[in-house]
Formats: sequence, C-alpha cells, structure tokens
Amino acid sequence: MSPSSRSVLLLSTILAAGGWANLALADDGADAGAEVEGVIVTGERTSTAAVAGLDLSLKETPQSVTVVSRAQIKDFALTSANELLAMAPGVNVEKVETDRTYYNSRGFDITNFQVDGIGLPLIWGIQFGDLDTAIFDRVEVVRGANGMMTGAGNPSATINYVRKRPTADFQASASLQYGSWDDRRLEADISGPIAEGVTGRLVYANEDKGSYLDHYGVNRNVYYGALSWAVTPKLTLAGGYSLQDNRARGVLWGALPLTYSDGGLIDYPVSASTSADWTYWNVRDQTAFGEAAYQFDNGWKARAVATYRRFDEKAKLLYAFGNPDRATGLGVGGMSGIYPSQYRQYLLDAYASGPVKLFGRTHELVVGASASQSHGTEYEAFSSTYPTYPAVNLWGTSQVAEPAYPDPYLAADSTDRMYRLYAAAHLDLTDRLKAVVGANAVKLTSKGYSYGVSVARDESKASPYVGLIYEITPTISAYASYTDIFNPQSEVDVNHQTLSAAHGESYEAGLKSEWFDKRLYATAAVFRSTQAGLAEYAGSFADGKSYYSGVDTRVSGYEFEATGAITEHWTVGGGWTQLRIRGSDGADVRTYLPRKTLKATTTYSIPSLRDLKLGAAIRWQSDIHIQDIAVIPQKAYAVVDLMASVKLAEPLRATLNVKNVGDEKYLTSLKWNQAYFAAPRSVSLSLDYAF
Repeated sequence: MSPSSRSVLLLSTILAAGGWANLALADDGADAGAEVEGVIVTGERTSTAAVAGLDLSLKETPQSVTVVSRAQIKDFALTSANELLAMAPGVNVEKVETDRTYYNSRGFDITNFQVDGIGLPLIWGIQFGDLDTAIFDRVEVVRGANGMMTGAGNPSATINYVRKRPTADFQASASLQYGSWDDRRLEADISGPIAEGVTGRLVYANEDKGSYLDHYGVNRNVYYGALSWAVTPKLTLAGGYSLQDNRARGVLWGALPLTYSDGGLIDYPVSASTSADWTYWNVRDQTAFGEAAYQFDNGWKARAVATYRRFDEKAKLLYAFGNPDRATGLGVGGMSGIYPSQYRQYLLDAYASGPVKLFGRTHELVVGASASQSHGTEYEAFSSTYPTYPAVNLWGTSQVAEPAYPDPYLAADSTDRMYRLYAAAHLDLTDRLKAVVGANAVKLTSKGYSYGVSVARDESKASPYVGLIYEITPTISAYASYTDIFNPQSEVDVNHQTLSAAHGESYEAGLKSEWFDKRLYATAAVFRSTQAGLAEYAGSFADGKSYYSGVDTRVSGYEFEATGAITEHWTVGGGWTQLRIRGSDGADVRTYLPRKTLKATTTYSIPSLRDLKLGAAIRWQSDIHIQDIAVIPQKAYAVVDLMASVKLAEPLRATLNVKNVGDEKYLTSLKWNQAYFAAPRSVSLSLDYAF
C-alpha cells in the first residue's frame, strides 16, 4: 500500500522555524502587499514560508518564491492541490495512481509541506486522495533547499498552504459548479465578527464526480472553522479545525502495464484502468490547531502553535502485474488487499522574534524550539487468491472478480519523535547589503516495527544556512544562498531496512527585480545541488510494495519567472525551468523527470463589458522516458486551459472553464513502470454569489 512499509510521519522534521509567524493570526491579505487582479504584487513587505519568521519581502528573500493567489484558484477552477501545483512554475505533479501523488521540483521529490508555515508532512511524502483548496487563501512555493526554516534541507521546494482566516468585516460567498463526467461541486464561505474582539470563519465544500477513467469516482466533503480572539491589544488567541473526507471508488493501485511481453507499447484508450467497481480508498484527514501571540512594547513578539493531526484511511485495492501477450492480450495477473491504517501527529512550535541593535544598525532575530511526535499503525488483509485479468482489449467491458480476504493483522506499528532548536537573523550590513543567516539542530528518533522489520533509528544534524542580498538599484537586487542538506527518508531497501538520511549541499544565486511601478515581479536564478544516498525506486516486493536503493545525485539548472500586472487590467505569471540530473558516474538519472518545463497564465479584464475576464494557462514539458522491458517514452506535450467569466448581476458571476482544450493524450507520470492517462478535454460552468 505504501512505497515503504512504515511512516515517518515525523518528517515534521519539517516543522517550520516560524515562517507561519507573520501569517498565523493575520486577517486575509494583511501585510500581503497590493493585489491587482489576483496577482500579489511584491513591492510591499509580505511574509512567506521562506523567511523563517523574519519580516522580509519576496525581493529580500534569498530564494525563488511563487505565490498562487485565491483569485487564480477561482479563475482557473483549481479545486485540488494537484491542479494548483501543476500550474506552479518549477513543480511537477507525479500522479502515479488515482489517489496517490508525488511532487518534485529541481530534480528531487518535495517532502517539505506546511500549513500556515507549520510542518504537517505528507505520509511517506505522498498525497493520499485529493487535497481540496476550499480552505486555503493562497499557496506559497519556495523552491530550493529550506533547511533554515524546516530542519530538513531537501533541495526541491517547500509547499506552504495558507489557511483562510477570520476577517474583521462580514463577508460571505457561495458557488455551484457543474462539469464533464457529472462533476458537481458546492462551496460556501462565511466570515466576520462574532462578539467584541472575536471573529470567526466557516467553510464547507462538497464535490461528487465521476471520471473519464473506467470505474472511478470521488465524493469529497470539506469542513473548516476558525476563531480569533483579541484578548487584549497585545495578546491574541486563535484556533481552528478542518476535516477533509475523501471517498474514492474504482481506484487505481499501481496502473496500466505499458508494454506487451515482447516489449512493444500497448495502445490503450484514455479511459483504460486496471481497477474494478468494488475497490475503494477512503481518506479522512483531520487537523486541530491552537495559537497564541503576544506583542511586547520593545518590538519583540512571542508566538506558540500547537497542532494535532489525525489521519485515517480504509482501502480495498487491486494491483495488476505482468505484461500481456501481444496476440492474445492475456498474461496480466492481479493481487488484492484490505488496508485500514491510522496515524496521529502532535506538534508544538514556539518562538520569539524582534529587533536587535548592533554596530549602529538595527537587525532582526528569531529564536525558537519545536517538538513533535507521531504514531502510525497499518493493518493488512492480503488475499491469497490471485485473480486473472481478461484480455487487454476487454478491460473496459469486463473486470476482475472480488476475492476473499483473511482478517486484518497489525503489519506496522511505529513512533517517531523530533526535537529541534533554531535561530535565524536578518542582518542589515549596509544600506544595500543584507544577510539572512540561520542554523538548526535536529534530533530524530524512531522505534517500532514494520512488516516484521525493526524501524529503530537515531539521527541528528546541525545545519547552517546563509543568504546574501545586494541591492544593485532600487528595483534590482542580486542574491546568493547556501544550505546543508539533511533529508530523512522513510523508504526501505530490498532487505526492508529504512534508508539513512540523504546528505549534501545546495547553492542558489540570482536576480530579483520589480517593474511597472512595482506591479510586475521578475526573477532569474541558477542552482546546483548534490545528495548522497538519495532513495530511488528500485522495484517491488511480491506483495506490490516498493523498495528503493540509495543513489548519489547531482542537479544543476536555471529558472526564469515573472508575475504581476502589465497594465491595470492585464496580468501575467509563469516561469521556465531547465535542469540536468546526473548520477555519480555522470550519466543521466531520474529520466522520468522532464528537463525543461514551462508554466504560464494570463488574464485580461474588460470592466465595461459586465466585468468580463478572459484567461489562458499553458503547461509544457519536454520528453521523458523510463527503462522497463523496453524503453517507455513520453513525448513532449503542451496542455492549454481557457477561462471566461462575466458578472451576470452585482452579486452573481458566471465562469466557464475549458481544460486541455487541445485534447492532448499523455501519461500522468513515468515514475514507476506503470502509468495511466491524464484527463482529456473537459468543460465546467460555475456560478458564484458573494455578499
């Protein structure tokens, strides 16, 4: 069920050093700079996950940062995190199955995920089910190694989901959406004052949809509530709860075998699936959080956040293995199992930050500590019956019968703990030269077992970070940064032993600039990273679970990005990424990752025509391949989405979205030696009512 047999839920290694600090209790949009047609303009100061609790603008941050705003989410109907991150420059979404997704950037898997800057890492680095975007105000992508604020310097990226927060003024909205394959969606959001000093917010969403894939369908409910209480002018308390209940049926576990037994490629229809109607994968993800912030008279502030996460999944899965005979279409077998699992996470992060005067200049300092614990149990009921698939050409009309299962047994029971001390400073060296420096001391321990093998470990690491920013002109600055890589891993090798943490170094340098009276933000960056002992997929055990080997990997490349407004009504955003990924012998590795990608969006508004807005988005990537029985290629492809929205009446707006306009046929991922096809052309219409 998992690529490893256990969970390091505690890649809360991945707790933030306080990047949430300036977000946690702010109203929506507070200190976020000017906003023009949904694009955050970065000339003003705006805190992100990149800055480790320091009050920096994006221009002052010595790394590449992308912000996807709420307006962009609405314009392009990005209702899931997969759709949203697929639009983010430099990020690749690897949908290996219908309900299991990996993400990568700059040649490496993304393992650093945060909510309001607090690390709530994905189990095994995977997104199970769809993560709905209804509860998020924006999503921040910080590319490059982020050891300074996460404790784990993975040189890919950090994804920070920023929750919607209660607003001081009353606001409410509701939307209805209907689209291809009977996709029906309802979303509601209400926020405002409740009592003196108390504000609240409630969000609900439901999506019930079929699919272009045979057998597949999803019903997802999302609930979110948050409160904020200004106890005194200096003390603020806040808290909230969210639940995402994702119920999927006809799911893929693994995907399509891509070649015949003679090595020839199989020509499937886009709808092809190895699943059956009786399979399911239900994920129930709950999070509760509480926060306290205190502002001192001397400019210092203290903040603490406690988070509890409960993740439960129940799944009945069917996996296809083998390669069919070209003449008969037969030769694919199946195996199936039931997998109920439970995971619990407890996280506490506390910090203090404020100004420090030294050598006649004012600097900013943040110091803090965090502790977290996670416990996971995984049960298995693996069927002893191995069903046989019908001929490949009959998969759309015939399916595998459901086998019998034994009682589930406890296959994995593990506990992880992580303790962390951190400090960071923004140094005002001269009027033009600034520095961001920091260090982490991390200790990670694990105990328990997984499928009969001990998962005990004890790892620790102190990681430095340094970044320099030099203002060349008032609108252009140069920067450079360095960080150690300490990347704990949950994958197991062929002997079921957990791989040690990968180690290495990451460098980045570039230019950041602002144009058109700070309406347009543009960056250029070069980067280089090395990791020793990085987990790389090496094969599957007899029960379908994956094993990995540690490889040495070097990545180098460059990026360009621009986002903002050309005029008052015309916005643009997007970026180009190009890289090389090589092993210790200089040969290309991870060939399933594209070496070149382009992401771009644009919108144009015509207020005089009922506030008409037209938009387009494009995703392009270069060709990729993997080696199986034969080389399996995926040619370069481009996907174009279009949107148009118009105000029908003062509170009512209609939006039409057409995705994959060119009906491009392509595989969702080549990370494994199985894959399935992405969605063909689809159309949706939504009505939004705001008051």
